[in-house]
Amino acid sequence: MKASRLEWYFRRLRRMSVAEVAGRSRDYATRWAWKRYQVLPGAWVPSPPSGIRTFSVSLPQGTAARVPPAARRAVLDAAGRVLEGHGVVLGVERHDLASPDWFLDPLTGRRAPQDRYCFRIDHRSEEQTGNVKQVWELSRHHHLTLLASAWFLSGDDRYAEMVDRQLRSWWDENPFLSGVHWTSGIELGIRLISWTWIRRLLDGWPGAPALFELNDRAAQQIHWHQRYLAAFVSGGSSANNHVIAEAAGQLVASCAFPWFPESDRWRARAATVLERELERNTFPSGLNREMAFEYLGLVAELGLVASVEAEAFGSPLGGATTSRLCTMVDAVAAVVDERTEAPRAGDGDDGRALLLDPAKANRWASVLAAGGRLYQRLPWWPPTQDDVRSVALGALATGLSSPGSRPARRSSHFADAGLTILRTPAGETPELWCSCDGGPHGFLSIAAHAHADALSIEVRHAGIPVLVDPGTYCYHGEPEWRTYFRSTRAHNTLELDGHDQSVAGGPFLWVEHASTQVIEAVVDTDGGNGSWTAEHDGYRRLASPAVHRRTVRLDRGHRRLEIVDRVESQGEHQWRLSFLLGPSVRATLDGCRAMLEWPGPDGEVSATLELPGRLLWTAHRGEVEPVIGWYSPRFGEKLPTTALVGTGTCGSEEVVTGLQFRA
Repeated sequence: MKASRLEWYFRRLRRMSVAEVAGRSRDYATRWAWKRYQVLPGAWVPSPPSGIRTFSVSLPQGTAARVPPAARRAVLDAAGRVLEGHGVVLGVERHDLASPDWFLDPLTGRRAPQDRYCFRIDHRSEEQTGNVKQVWELSRHHHLTLLASAWFLSGDDRYAEMVDRQLRSWWDENPFLSGVHWTSGIELGIRLISWTWIRRLLDGWPGAPALFELNDRAAQQIHWHQRYLAAFVSGGSSANNHVIAEAAGQLVASCAFPWFPESDRWRARAATVLERELERNTFPSGLNREMAFEYLGLVAELGLVASVEAEAFGSPLGGATTSRLCTMVDAVAAVVDERTEAPRAGDGDDGRALLLDPAKANRWASVLAAGGRLYQRLPWWPPTQDDVRSVALGALATGLSSPGSRPARRSSHFADAGLTILRTPAGETPELWCSCDGGPHGFLSIAAHAHADALSIEVRHAGIPVLVDPGTYCYHGEPEWRTYFRSTRAHNTLELDGHDQSVAGGPFLWVEHASTQVIEAVVDTDGGNGSWTAEHDGYRRLASPAVHRRTVRLDRGHRRLEIVDRVESQGEHQWRLSFLLGPSVRATLDGCRAMLEWPGPDGEVSATLELPGRLLWTAHRGEVEPVIGWYSPRFGEKLPTTALVGTGTCGSEEVVTGLQFRA
């Protein structure tokens, strides 16, 4: 084993409690003991232990007719491309979707193991699996739920027949514990949700019972998946969105396919785990503790889908969980900008719990559309349009109710999560919107999906990104890019002496966490003015300890943002203050002033970025030695963009940056 790998294991072990080490040891032993249960591809498989197989929780008659025409057209257009083999998977244009190789990574050309015992596969090794995210993503079967959605709307059997062929292919090629698709529980959980909704949407297609209820291979796969999830539950420092996906998938499948002797036990246990972990993963305000905004979307979707399934089955989740899910949706409604886009912070891999509409659609608008169907929309929510998923979930859920106490107005400060939104009043366009990050570094001891972005800000004008969070781009296989997109220098904040605010120990491991506190948040929702002040201690570990404090002020009347950065230290430090511009923003740097221009909805828009004269300013765009000036709009994609970087040697200093928008 390479020394670097041993070092990673040592660092990872240090972030675990004694109880977690004991639990993982038991897991490790079980995984080796289960080798005897592996089924090799092509081997004979006995029928699963099951009773009468029926599928009874169908969508009400007339549900398809309630889907708006625009949503219907979007689904049929996207599904038509899949029929021809085309689609985008995590930023990669695929042309093999009509008959995919379930193990091929299109980025490296490598084929992940198919017959090896799953727990002997290192899915983090690109040499073994290629880019495992690409391999896994297609086997979440979201392109098949899209095809099933198209059949549901059109009755065109071509969609159902392709689903039939591909599911049978996957089931044949992925027997129990063989290959890369059995290495991660989150994949199994999401796959079970996809299969449930494929069966539901194909209800009425003559071939549906033969594909599911009358098919021993399908029943065996559904049983295998649930048996696996019951045995291997993410825990300890890994009990983040993964454990929620595992529990949600188990709950959905045990409600939709209650065919097995263990179904009642699996259902009860999954509901208990899901309710507990939703509480642990969520702040009381409704925001997600991972401090990675995309995972708020994924966790909310998983919770909503599972809650609807349990209620439809007749075994609803508790009132506290229903209230928590509603609070999550209200939080999304509160933080989005005028284009219904949420803040971007921490990791995001575009994960979806259930895809019944094109993947390129606005996920936050879709979450709000579903929330609007399941709970009473509040007057201050932004307007959204129904899609297939919102209509289908709303039709299935007839007994969910909104909690009694909900916010009477849009919130702008979420004290528990350390997030503050400074913005002009609702209805005043173009909106100035600024998110300020003063929250915890991340969730649990490893903060797996956090970035070193304390005190970073995002700024949007009419929903167009002006100062941006860089995004994520990748998880595996490209360590230099993974390091950059998580680094302090990639974010709109201050780096001292070439160090990140928090110390990384691996691509999903932080061994030292900066601690941040919000000192003051003044939000004038009526006048549109406001200010925010926070500080972090991530630089106390330097030879000359330092604290970074930042204040951001919004002046609505003058259309201006002011950013004040102060370092308190006994010694001098090498400052590196960065501002990453949106990909559509053009910048002309003249000394310590940058003229910004970009295309707006009504023509060209301009602003002036007045930079601190105490620092030497340079502009960088799409550079690779070192990596700087890159933006990832979604997982798997990266674009060159302009980074304005100010450097200099400073002691206890205060510098001011002004962003002045033209009227």
